[in-house]
Amino acid sequence: MTLLDKIMKPKSIAVIGASTKEHTIGSDLMKRLQEYKFTGKLYPVNPKGGIIEGLQAYTSVLEVPGEVDLAIIVVNSKFVLSTIDECHKKGIKGVCIITAGFKETGKEGAELEKQLVEKLKEYGMRCVGPNCLGVVNTHPEIRMDGCFAESLPERGNIGFVSQSGALGGGILNILKDLNLGFAQFISIGNQADVNAETAIEYWENDEDVQQILLYMESIQNPANFRKLASRVSKKKPILALKSGRSAAGASAASSHTGSLAGADKAAAALLHQSGVIREFSLKNLFATAKVFANCPIPNGDRVAIITNSGGPGIMATDAVCEYGMQMAKISDETKEKLRSFLPAAASVKNPIDMIASAPIEHYKQTLETVIADENVDMIITIYLPFLGLKDIDVAKALMEIKAKYPQKPVIGVFMTKSEFFAKLSEMDVNMPFFMYAEEAADGLNRLNQQRLWMQRPEGKIPCYDVDRAKVEKIISKSISEGRAQLTTLESIDVLQAYGIRACKYGLATNEEEVVELGNSIGYPVVMKMTSKTTSHKTDVGGVRVNIKSEEQLRAEYKDLIAKLEEKGLLEGLEGVIIQEMVKGSREMVCGIATDPQYGPMMMFGLGGVFVEVMKDVTFRIAPLTDIDAMDMIKSVKAYKLLEGARGTKPAQIDQIQETLLRLSQLVSDFKFIDELDINPLLISEATGEGIAVDGRIKVRLEEAQKALNTSCSACSLCG
Repeated sequence: MTLLDKIMKPKSIAVIGASTKEHTIGSDLMKRLQEYKFTGKLYPVNPKGGIIEGLQAYTSVLEVPGEVDLAIIVVNSKFVLSTIDECHKKGIKGVCIITAGFKETGKEGAELEKQLVEKLKEYGMRCVGPNCLGVVNTHPEIRMDGCFAESLPERGNIGFVSQSGALGGGILNILKDLNLGFAQFISIGNQADVNAETAIEYWENDEDVQQILLYMESIQNPANFRKLASRVSKKKPILALKSGRSAAGASAASSHTGSLAGADKAAAALLHQSGVIREFSLKNLFATAKVFANCPIPNGDRVAIITNSGGPGIMATDAVCEYGMQMAKISDETKEKLRSFLPAAASVKNPIDMIASAPIEHYKQTLETVIADENVDMIITIYLPFLGLKDIDVAKALMEIKAKYPQKPVIGVFMTKSEFFAKLSEMDVNMPFFMYAEEAADGLNRLNQQRLWMQRPEGKIPCYDVDRAKVEKIISKSISEGRAQLTTLESIDVLQAYGIRACKYGLATNEEEVVELGNSIGYPVVMKMTSKTTSHKTDVGGVRVNIKSEEQLRAEYKDLIAKLEEKGLLEGLEGVIIQEMVKGSREMVCGIATDPQYGPMMMFGLGGVFVEVMKDVTFRIAPLTDIDAMDMIKSVKAYKLLEGARGTKPAQIDQIQETLLRLSQLVSDFKFIDELDINPLLISEATGEGIAVDGRIKVRLEEAQKALNTSCSACSLCG
């Protein structure tokens, strides 16, 4: 038994702040606990004593005669700390603090919550809240409605965590209409102790909770969330509605990666890597929950559609294909059986059109026949009202067949009056029903998404042999000069030290060195300025490409120096980098941006000048596994270019994957790297390699100084 059992599976509850005053939280809580028939002992606590809801009230929790597992606290915030002290004296280990007035109210409330957390740790208590709606457990042996929503909970298989109390209450009130029920519900409020991760871990092996739903406004500990959610989501679906999508966490970033990143992209990456199915509306969250509540995980992605109307069948087919699932190939044996009872005008190809005159018996026989086909993994059954056929009768017939054959997901699409869905809410259903075919296809897609995640290998984080000491030396030199931004030359040197393929190059500081390098590398070459004061080279004409001879190289160098002198940019110029000219029309980008909460984010996608226009990029949280890196590469639209579209040489996908993994190792080793861009990562026409043509690295100066124990002579931080 864990301490959280004291909160979620209590044998006794003390309501501290219970009240006889109507329509107060203290009164409503007592009523809900009694109306829902809590199976344990219930003790109201109120300083005035007396009788509350027919029970003897105690003036203090210390007066309660028996043991208390859970204290639900609804006293004024200024009395909460002393109440916690009394709970400790009583030996209570589980508390749920409904009371508001903590960090959500400002500085004083935050200080009060800090003191609360200190007491909870000192006393070894677990706490839900403060500032929350409460907790629910619908198990018949417990029957605890420890919250003050208007409606009593509906029994189901969902574990639901809500960061918003009011939203949680609203959801509890409409569960019946949604045809859904909860096994357990936790309103986490300010998350002083119990949070979403606590609940995920608690429900991991709880057989009563078959799926986990989360409403989150923030993720307190992204690394821990990833660790727990990625493990638990292999056993049962986790669905999340994460709000706050519009907040841009990196709007002031100077790199491409940073400017394309943002708080929501970080959250999306984290949820994706954790196997969490993200929904963007409550409607979709509960539509998907309804599917998981009534459908098993399929064996594959082959979908059969049964309909009594051609149009909706075609629309359902389009939706299935758009999600990348397959239309099942109906076996000849199944077709023959279907023809034996369907009219000649019916189509036994997929979608199977029974035509408008299909009676209930045809629905039953067709579904039973199609479920038995080994080529079919999932089924959509569509009904439109024709010839007096009653929708609810058809639904009952389908559920009868589904009960006999529970092994495959079946979803009903009933394009009928809303009264039908109201009738369903009064019934014990065993399959989900929707109004439109697109909703059904979306549900099957979520089932398939969960199937693929559960089959996905764990992934490994490789460790490459790199020259870490060289990178330390390069960055130490930069920060000793007060520079957070590494020069182009330093950036390329860092990449090469970590085994990332870059162009052959050299640094030249005068015309003769320029020519010597050009001749040794071999033409054509590229010339790039590298400066301690100018990072965006193209803006000042600092990049010259396709230089084919010594004469052209001399002319370009002289012209560059003249232009920089004219613009007053010679100061800070380290020299020019002469690089091999890699031929390739496919330009990718990869990089690192740092989110203040989620940490380093890896980016990959279409690069060059299109990076911020096309925005065909994807993000993942570092560190990357080999599976994460490959997933990144395959998830961008430009992947088709890498495969070798229009006769181009296929890119070395494994080598690009390794580049991402080496970058992930770099930012794991040097956590103070703030931004990094390789743009472009040019795909060589000759070899298919991804070659770093340019690099930009920026560090967080103060953090880097502490990590490397390096001070600088030029910045105010070091005096």
